[in-house]
Amino acid sequence: MIQGNDLRNALISGANNIARHKTQVDELNIFPVPDGDTGTNMSMTIGAAAKELGKAEGGTADEVAHTAASALLRGARGNSGVILSLLFRGFSKSVAGKTELSGSDLANALGVGVEAAYKAVMKPTEGTILTVSRVACEKGRAAAEIDNDAVYVWGAICKGAAEALEQTPDLLPVLKKAGVVDAGGKGLCYIFDGMLSVFKDGVVVSNEAPEAPADLSSDEFFRNAAAEFDQEINFTYCTEFIVGRDPECRKDPLDLRAYLEGIGDCVVVVDDDEIIKVHVHTEDPGNALQAALTFGQLLTVKIENMKEQHRKAQEANDASKAQQEKKQLTPVEPTEEIGFVAVAAGEGLHTLFTDLGCAQVVSGGQTMNPSTEDILAAVRATPAKTVLVLPNNKNIIMAAEQTIPLVTDRKVIVLPTRTVPQGLSALLAYDPDSSTEQNTVSMMEAASRVETGSVTFAARDSEYGGHKISEGDILGLENGKLVLIERDVVHTCSKLTRSMVNRNTSFITIIYGSDVTEEQANDAYNRIKSKVSSDIEITLVNGGQPVYYFLISVE
Repeated sequence: MIQGNDLRNALISGANNIARHKTQVDELNIFPVPDGDTGTNMSMTIGAAAKELGKAEGGTADEVAHTAASALLRGARGNSGVILSLLFRGFSKSVAGKTELSGSDLANALGVGVEAAYKAVMKPTEGTILTVSRVACEKGRAAAEIDNDAVYVWGAICKGAAEALEQTPDLLPVLKKAGVVDAGGKGLCYIFDGMLSVFKDGVVVSNEAPEAPADLSSDEFFRNAAAEFDQEINFTYCTEFIVGRDPECRKDPLDLRAYLEGIGDCVVVVDDDEIIKVHVHTEDPGNALQAALTFGQLLTVKIENMKEQHRKAQEANDASKAQQEKKQLTPVEPTEEIGFVAVAAGEGLHTLFTDLGCAQVVSGGQTMNPSTEDILAAVRATPAKTVLVLPNNKNIIMAAEQTIPLVTDRKVIVLPTRTVPQGLSALLAYDPDSSTEQNTVSMMEAASRVETGSVTFAARDSEYGGHKISEGDILGLENGKLVLIERDVVHTCSKLTRSMVNRNTSFITIIYGSDVTEEQANDAYNRIKSKVSSDIEITLVNGGQPVYYFLISVE
């Protein structure tokens, strides 16, 4: 039987196991654009539960499950994280009142979670984390009929999950073409395997990723070795240099190391037949360089005042903490009728949404999926009896929807806007003289009329949609579909926008990001203006968003 503390340790072990493998799960994402990666989202989601469970030992199985489910719900990020939270929320409901768990209890509890996850997804897709969880549950229930031992059943669950994972490419052609399995399903397998380690052997998996053997001569090793000393400031100057070895010099680099250790500390010396790399903290960088010159010519030199750097870093850290304290959201009473919460990244977009009436703008978007807790805090800080939430990203909608049952003193309505341009158009369509029901319909109608273009970069090499894509390529997407692969951001913006325009187009809004200069933005604007009808109104906005060079709204 599984006791409460066993379940607690198992969940922590599962969280650790995906934390150590999250990069491998992230790399299974087949779409080349930078996104809220699956492994990271799942790790952060169950990591919230591990953090809560780590605060205290003890408790019955149902108490542990309830604590975990509550933390998972609030920490859920991205669609994969929300589905994971739903699995464990159903698990928690099933084991309510139980102090310990048998094999059939585990399998049946997982089954309740699977049902909840399937119901929460409007169009469940097989070949995903849903399939992996369902098959795992089926295998677990079948095993419980043979032997009700908890370890035996959970072992069958893990085996069933692994078998289902291997079948995901057969269910989703896009996975098969890319030669990968489903990322969410793989993440779930890591979590289940981490839990089995405790159930079977009593061992909590470490959360540290396994390290590859170090190459002592590599630049990466040198940087890492030097970085180990960065917190030690006994001397003022961090001195780094590379010496091109004089072929005629017969001196041993160990002599240089010995000298440097006499005038400083944190010494790293790496050499081969051609060069000597050096890192040292000293009060006399000139003496260090003079000693180096006896071995050959200096190829590179870098000297930094660490005490001054430390002072500036401390000032920046203090300013950051002060800023964070200012950003802490305080719950307020719902005194107004209607309020808005939007999700967006970038100072310009924050300002734009605020100007259009949003009481709170949650920082987030692609690659930065906010948690349910983040959105919940913004809802509670909005002084309205009805709060309309605009997620503005398809991977944030489910997390936003999880806030609805968590709020009791006001009504929450999530408008499923999938892009920032949709969110902006929805807000512009709001009519203060209409009812909430009428506004909900009209705002989503306005959002649905928006065509969204985006210009970003390829985060990884891939083959997608019949195209071979290299990391760093500039990508143009129309309503999320990859349509252009180019090398220049301005050219891509202009070409993409012109392809989206039709005879019914009246408005174009070009929102440029943090990595685009004002000159580039104006260039894109002028190119588009010269190529489309003069009847179309074009607006250029500095959104300051990361990841996307341009967001384009065509209406």
